[in-house]
Amino acid sequence: MTVHPIRHATVEIDGLPVFYREAGDPADPTLVLLHGFPSSSAMYRDLLADLADRYHLIAPDHIGFGQSAMPPVGEFEYSFENLTQVTLALLDELGVDRFALYIQDYGAPIGLRIASRHPERVTAIISQSGNAYTDGFTPFWDVLFAHAEDRAAHEPAVRELLTAEATRWQHTHGVPAELLDRVSPDAWVLDQAYLDRPGNKEIQLQLFWDYQFNLDGYPVFQEYFRTHRPPVLVTWGRNDEIFGPDGAKAHARDLPDAEIHLLDAGHFALATHGHEIAGLIRDFLGRNVTAA
Repeated sequence: MTVHPIRHATVEIDGLPVFYREAGDPADPTLVLLHGFPSSSAMYRDLLADLADRYHLIAPDHIGFGQSAMPPVGEFEYSFENLTQVTLALLDELGVDRFALYIQDYGAPIGLRIASRHPERVTAIISQSGNAYTDGFTPFWDVLFAHAEDRAAHEPAVRELLTAEATRWQHTHGVPAELLDRVSPDAWVLDQAYLDRPGNKEIQLQLFWDYQFNLDGYPVFQEYFRTHRPPVLVTWGRNDEIFGPDGAKAHARDLPDAEIHLLDAGHFALATHGHEIAGLIRDFLGRNVTAA
């Protein structure tokens, strides 16, 4: 039996240490996995192990998350645009020219900026609650959009999203009772440990505020879908109360060939349906992506 270990490394990008996990043979097609809030590349540990026999996988931690640098808000402009630039610089540093993207939550506005600006580099897209349509917004976002308009008035309510209770809810909501034992408590405990580092909540508040500007990119992302018709696989929790299933279905408007799967899961569908998603990815990439 061939063993495909996960490797861990850090490189400096514009003076900032950026951590990433890597698995598989770089000669195989590359899949870049971009995590969401409040997680890190740790959410992809099992998926990296599942796919490393056939694919080269890279999963970075965004600046302010996981094991990557966490400069204070006053020393780094926390925006999705800047997180995109760091991700692109990392891929360039690693010599990764063409790749498929796995986008989840915050990973979507980062990955779709990359794809729409560099369509020649992106071979395919896999979206797990990677929102690109206003259809996907649920009442969860009401307080965040209110915060975007008036930070001072709504900051106390938004800070509640950074508590241990809220982090656990993100990982467990929408999970059928019979599948709850598949969700490891390590997931929300680790995420909360990162959130509780001094200064990190201020980072997250800044990114909450900046999220509003991602919506300006939606028409661009959708035009990219229509014009370039990238192969797209959607594996979305139908019970996700953060990005609802209408956000998954909306892809069909611009991508009639998109393969859309609504799973009996919540926001972190990999926790309960990891092997199923890995199987869908193998089939999808096997039909749409070949080695360079």
